[in-house]
Amino acid sequence: MNADMIRVGTDLIAIRRIEAAIARFGERFLDRYLQPEEYRGKKHASLAGYWAAKEAIAKALGCGIGAELTFHDIRLHKAPGGAPSFVLSERARQRFPLLDASLSISHDGGFALAVVVLVLEVKEEKSEADDPSGY
Repeated sequence: MNADMIRVGTDLIAIRRIEAAIARFGERFLDRYLQPEEYRGKKHASLAGYWAAKEAIAKALGCGIGAELTFHDIRLHKAPGGAPSFVLSERARQRFPLLDASLSISHDGGFALAVVVLVLEVKEEKSEADDPSGY
């Protein structure tokens, strides 16, 4: 039997942190967490929003950014209507059975904020209560 699990993740970052990292490391910094198509032509506030979005997604998946899920396992883009959206890499999709998602990114007052709501498929294990015969 399968069930759905709803997970929420959020992240807040000071835009100046992204500005400082870009000033210090340049494109090398951006390449660590974004694909070129994700960062080309973007303002610092938008880049900070993308950072927050990837962190929020990782938090909602319950693993954070690391060995289980890297920054590059998450690809951000704009949906046809202009809303932020994302896709997971094949490797990440195998680990995290994502059924649906909603992502919101905002920036104001020197901060960028992202909130994500995920619907994950959860495979329930059969228990002895489901089969009282024990077979």
